[in-house]
Amino acid sequence: MPETINILFLAAEAEPFIKIGGLADVAGSLPLALRALSARSAGGNRLDIRLVLPLHRGIRLEANALRLVAEFSLSRSGGEIRVQVFETVHAGMPVYFISGEPLSSAFSVYSPDSAADRNKYAFFSLAALEMIRHLDWQPDLMHANDWHTALALYALRSQRSDPVLDKVHSLLTVHNLPYMGSDGGDILSAYGLKPLDHEAAPDLPEWARNQPLPLGLWAADALVPVSPTYGQEILTPGFGCGLEGFLESRKGSITGILNGLDVNAWDPTTDPVLARRFGVEQLPLRKANRRALQKDLGLEIKPGPLLAMIGRIDQQKGFDIAFAALQQMEELDWQFVMLGSGDPVLEGAARSLQAAYPDRVRIVLRFDADLSRRIYGGADMLLMPSRYEPCGLAQMIAMRYGCVPVVHATGGLKDTVHDDRTGFLFSEAEPASLVEALWRAFDVYIDPGKWQIIQRNGMRADFSWTRPAKAYARIYRSLAGGKDGG
Repeated sequence: MPETINILFLAAEAEPFIKIGGLADVAGSLPLALRALSARSAGGNRLDIRLVLPLHRGIRLEANALRLVAEFSLSRSGGEIRVQVFETVHAGMPVYFISGEPLSSAFSVYSPDSAADRNKYAFFSLAALEMIRHLDWQPDLMHANDWHTALALYALRSQRSDPVLDKVHSLLTVHNLPYMGSDGGDILSAYGLKPLDHEAAPDLPEWARNQPLPLGLWAADALVPVSPTYGQEILTPGFGCGLEGFLESRKGSITGILNGLDVNAWDPTTDPVLARRFGVEQLPLRKANRRALQKDLGLEIKPGPLLAMIGRIDQQKGFDIAFAALQQMEELDWQFVMLGSGDPVLEGAARSLQAAYPDRVRIVLRFDADLSRRIYGGADMLLMPSRYEPCGLAQMIAMRYGCVPVVHATGGLKDTVHDDRTGFLFSEAEPASLVEALWRAFDVYIDPGKWQIIQRNGMRADFSWTRPAKAYARIYRSLAGGKDGG
């Protein structure tokens, strides 16, 4: 039984080095939470978890922070690709960065060109696996995230006879099943990987046998969707993206674990951008943030509920559902602010909503981290009518800041928001269902005492990484044959 279990954590992005989406929050927080848990726990195996990232052009690093620790070549049709591995230390954790031509020639973390991204992340995944042979540290387990790193697990399983790799276990976290990496048959062939044959995976659809995420789903020893409800949803036709039959065959390997939140980064008692900091026992102070937000946005300072939406403007997020619901409630005294960017059609619909209600709608079509914090700290309700939501972080942040979430009962939203206690749930991703939930929320809002109970319940909820880290640690130790110290 190993005294220490070594884990190599692969991701496309991670805070504080580079952030595009929610994956960066997870990859930046979970490994550190696992290391802290290991340091505190008694009786279990120590977890030595290390992060590996692509050396993107936009990586934020201090000058001279990187140390070259390995150089090697990766075989690809048409010639060899030179790989360099650099190392730095972040909060006591070793972090590796992989560099090579497919990465250095890319201008962004994610590209609209699916072929370019397939090539870039196939290179990263296979270089991360090959890196193991060139370090003085060997992982017992590889933890991959989404399609960008899934090929590392497929290649690992394809090399089970290799004495260096044959005892390395694997885990794949599924953050968003519909994003599979598209057909990568050309990439597999270029790197000498064979397509997955029908005999090895009879339940896997033919169209999925060359796609990175399905290959990783087949290869991984354990699968972790990012919330318990999403783990159940992906077994159904409505959410399984055509893989529900195959995933049902792997049901025994699936454990849904809800993502956590960096509760130190998201704390209304210390947040420097708020007009007035406050805590659960100083909730009346929060009104100053509401007034400041209304003033900043040019909205009339009046008592009706201030509603908000924050994030990537996308069909998945249900912005169109929210716009239609608000129009159906125009006789009520609400205000609405939206912050984000994305789908041009939905951005146009948002502008039309503001044009129709210029005295009470404000649309801000950009990414603005400080404004998002002021919205969380000042708005009364956060609308999340997502058609599906594997986990979601916005609803957790909102509750931390006393902003009551009104959400579709799906995925992580259903797992984190408790109806009439910490927020309001609705059952169908359609305007009428959202309208019904808003009516219920408005009825409570007019009673300050009842509303503050819901706010305080949400603010007291534990969304830290401690509980998810314990759940991941149990899987690591189970796979590696170790002992769980609790």
